[in-house]
Amino acid sequence: MTSSAPDDAGQVLVGVVVRVHGLRGEVVVEPRTDAPAERFAPGAVLQGHRPRAAGPGPLTVTGARAHSGRWLVLFEGVADRDAAEALRGVQLRLPTSALAEPEDPEEFHVHQLTGLRAELVDGTEAGTVTDVVHGPGGSLLVVRRPAGHEALVPFVGAIVPTVDVAGGRVVLDPPDGLLDPQD
Repeated sequence: MTSSAPDDAGQVLVGVVVRVHGLRGEVVVEPRTDAPAERFAPGAVLQGHRPRAAGPGPLTVTGARAHSGRWLVLFEGVADRDAAEALRGVQLRLPTSALAEPEDPEEFHVHQLTGLRAELVDGTEAGTVTDVVHGPGGSLLVVRRPAGHEALVPFVGAIVPTVDVAGGRVVLDPPDGLLDPQD
């Protein structure tokens, strides 16, 4: 698993600016990729995006370092705390075309899950994967059920034992009630 689900413009989320760090323009980025050292390497150009608002446009990384499970990142032209504060909440995206195909057939990019058919281990249709949500407890598959409601499925091997991107499907082995509509 490497990057988050793509948006409508064919871009994939690789991180979110969560806050400012220090006085010199450094920001704290919550990574949404398994390759943050590559995605936030100096010289990388990321598209800044704000949901429902104008984003800052392209941002060029000038420095980055891992820090307590997150990344401290510097961007060209962001030289002080005020400029960095303006980036709070910005989503950092890359075009899906910039992602190399995984070498291992057992690996995939998270954006490749969107649209896959979800089925139970016995082959029964369970729905369609519409998104992947990253939370503090781990990732969740959003599955649109045939009846129209959505189910959140923990993306762990015990519940999602098979991811078959080439075959266009994920196999689910959910505990009782997980896929039922929630009130």
